[in-house]
Amino acid sequence: MVLENYTKEFKYNWKLAAPVMLGMLGHTFVSFIDNIMVGQLGTAELAAVSLGNSFMFIAMSLGIGFSTAITPLVAEADTAKNFAQGKSSFKHGLFLCTVLGISLFLMVFFAKPIMYLMNQPEEVVAYAIPYLDLVAFSLIPLVVFQAFKQFSDGLSLTKYPMYATLLANVVNVFFNYILIFGKFGFPAMGIVGAAYGTLISRFVLVVLLWWLLTKNNKSVNYVIQIKFFQLDRLMLKKIIHLGAPSSMQMFFEVAIFTAAIWLSGLLGKNPQAANQIALNLSSMTFMVATGLSVAAMIRVGNQKGLGNYIELKRIAFSIFIMGTLFAILFGLFFTVMHQFLPRLYVDLGDLNNLQDNLEVVKIGATLLLVAAVFQISDSIQVVVLGALRGLQDVKIPTIITFVAYWVIGFPVSILLGKEDRLGSVGIWIGLLAGLTSAAILLYIRFHFLTNKLIETKHGTS
Repeated sequence: MVLENYTKEFKYNWKLAAPVMLGMLGHTFVSFIDNIMVGQLGTAELAAVSLGNSFMFIAMSLGIGFSTAITPLVAEADTAKNFAQGKSSFKHGLFLCTVLGISLFLMVFFAKPIMYLMNQPEEVVAYAIPYLDLVAFSLIPLVVFQAFKQFSDGLSLTKYPMYATLLANVVNVFFNYILIFGKFGFPAMGIVGAAYGTLISRFVLVVLLWWLLTKNNKSVNYVIQIKFFQLDRLMLKKIIHLGAPSSMQMFFEVAIFTAAIWLSGLLGKNPQAANQIALNLSSMTFMVATGLSVAAMIRVGNQKGLGNYIELKRIAFSIFIMGTLFAILFGLFFTVMHQFLPRLYVDLGDLNNLQDNLEVVKIGATLLLVAAVFQISDSIQVVVLGALRGLQDVKIPTIITFVAYWVIGFPVSILLGKEDRLGSVGIWIGLLAGLTSAAILLYIRFHFLTNKLIETKHGTS
């Protein structure tokens, strides 16, 4: 097929993906501002946020990954105009996400003592413990929000989560500013202030999205009069069947980045702070790929509901191409700006900590060059994964992600990430190996599966 057969889908792909991107970029941008604010306190505080968030990333990956089961089910029901099926999918997904959010909070809260056994810098652990107490509780509203968000995405109402996220981010930045530095008569609470800002904003997030959905004619009847405890065992099983593997897929990827944080901590507080800078910047570009992944999940889910597999494959490929083009641009941006961007996170005017800050900038600049290379792999793997979720194919991709990140990527990080080898750069080369392996294997899976579906339908038509 000529390229135009794919590029003509870009406009609608963008219409679906842009609100998701902007909402997630807004959330990540607030994290970027948080890191800059905390970085002004010192490298130990920045490393502490990194260490505390490493526990949060693992829990969030399980919650967010599980919630993605809601989107393809709602998208398929929406295309088939089956309101009862769509509401049942949402209600049961919301119930399971609420239970999961509470469970994840308890898991993180009671896992804190593990920090003392991880050979992390003592100063960093001392800052991280009180920070994590508050941020862990914010998992409950966050995972509940994800249930509403995935439902909204399934109805192709991707703007509402964006609006809620952007408004909640304003709340987050405001409370972070006044509580970290002690403005307007509030006490200066340091990184604990950042934790309070996160907690408050996530409760605001849930309320805002629910309110917005009640104002839309298409969604209002789904989100009111929810009989929360009248549950159907078969629907619970269906969502768990889709959600559990999806949560593990995200867990395997997030966990290897978390492992990179811990491995960096073994090298010292400065490598850990530099790792946090590179990770924060990379996560901002990753949000664009994630937006396209959601678009792939919605559009593939719609075409699956129609049984049109030739169109499904064509549309999916149009999104793969978009993701690759964005990734190339971001890779070039990181390459050009790798020396400048890390300087935003530290106070080079602080003469008492100048040596530490210069080391953090130097390491961070090098890590951004590795991040520039893996932009393409990272984009392809997450967009293809979204398309596979739209097909409700979750088991084999789960195995693929485990092999890519933990059989291939992690051993490389361990091998090359020692202080007497490549150090921080070696850890990130392992991430690159894992992401590249995932991209290749998941693409092969999608190509095989769609060809099989096309051949099966053609043979029976």
